[in-house]
Amino acid sequence: MGAHPPKRERFDLAGNVNVDPKGISRAVDEYRVTEYGLYLARPTPGRAQFHYVESWVLPALGLRVTDFWFNPGHERDQDFYVDVVSVEVHDDEWVTTDLYLDLSVRTGRSVTVLDTDELLEATTSGLISVRTARDALERTYRTVDALAAHDYDLPRWLASIGMPTRWRRRHPPIG
Repeated sequence: MGAHPPKRERFDLAGNVNVDPKGISRAVDEYRVTEYGLYLARPTPGRAQFHYVESWVLPALGLRVTDFWFNPGHERDQDFYVDVVSVEVHDDEWVTTDLYLDLSVRTGRSVTVLDTDELLEATTSGLISVRTARDALERTYRTVDALAAHDYDLPRWLASIGMPTRWRRRHPPIG
């Protein structure tokens, strides 16, 4: 697998659309801006694996936390998927740049770090700087440590640092 440039995604609040890294716009059911982040809820037409997605973009943490609503037969053993990202916040638009590393969180059980190979490949290929890679790794370590300290309960951890999350399903607000 060859190295690929970091993926950028746009959250167009004024247009009520989410623009994926390939430039495809998708209608958003809900955007919610808080003092600590941006919430997104939208259907995912054309996806075999899942039919709906909810995300929180958290600039201070450099994370995007996602709950995928999987279709029958495509379920994964995870409660949340966390992308390590950089975030640009503008009045009516937020932009994330994916920094390759991801975390799969299983509430009350564990967290797995994914795609370290992609980060290293992108760094050695010059697609991101060593400093950016180091920052992404340090952010990942801090997140893993915080999750472990909160029994791998992501909403509980976020609430404990003043970032209570509300979800459309199964994740009651804490705090």
